[in-house]
Amino acid sequence: MQRSHHQAGNPPQSASHSEPDSRQLTEAAAALGRSLDADQAGKLALYLGLLVEWNRRMNLVGASSWREVLSRLVMDSWHLADHLAELPLPAEPRSLDLGAGAGLPGIPLRIFWNSGEYRLVEIREKRTIFLRVAVAKLDLPRTFVLRSRVENLGADALPADLVLGRAFKPWPEYLELVQPMLAPGGFVVVFANEAPPEGAGKDQGFRLDRVTPYTTGGGQRYFWTFTPDSASR
Repeated sequence: MQRSHHQAGNPPQSASHSEPDSRQLTEAAAALGRSLDADQAGKLALYLGLLVEWNRRMNLVGASSWREVLSRLVMDSWHLADHLAELPLPAEPRSLDLGAGAGLPGIPLRIFWNSGEYRLVEIREKRTIFLRVAVAKLDLPRTFVLRSRVENLGADALPADLVLGRAFKPWPEYLELVQPMLAPGGFVVVFANEAPPEGAGKDQGFRLDRVTPYTTGGGQRYFWTFTPDSASR
């Protein structure tokens, strides 16, 4: 059953002491070549504070400070927002973020790109609780947390115009799993540390639409964007 951000639980304790303020965050983003408006800075500061605080208890991410999370992980979300703006998606796309974990890239992405409905799908209970708390506190529009196995997603989430899954499964298995979930002309984005091999996606019924390289604090990375072979746009 779909759970909206209004049904979140409570965090272990206040994360205010580990939260960067908006000024610090705006300056840190500018040093990375990115600008934030006041609303984005406030929401991102709150998310990073929550993440660092909960990370001490749950080991959500490897990075230990908000500055490290910003440069190594949130940069993925910034680049992804740029990338999605270039895709021929519907005006109000239905998006799935599989294996959403700590909300990276999904929660920062929704701060920078809030088109359509976005569902964070996660099966692990503690991570689902964290996601619901974060989505509720940030008051992210049309952003939902589903505790579900991907195979059990229902009509409220499908078909999807966009499917994302960072470190969810090896990409061939990931493509096979999501192929029947896509709307006609839909897109699947693979997060990778290298360029795709020749013929990537063909055996799974996909066409490689585009490859987008980008650089973060973690080095060179790529978005591989696939669409079903039968898609006609």
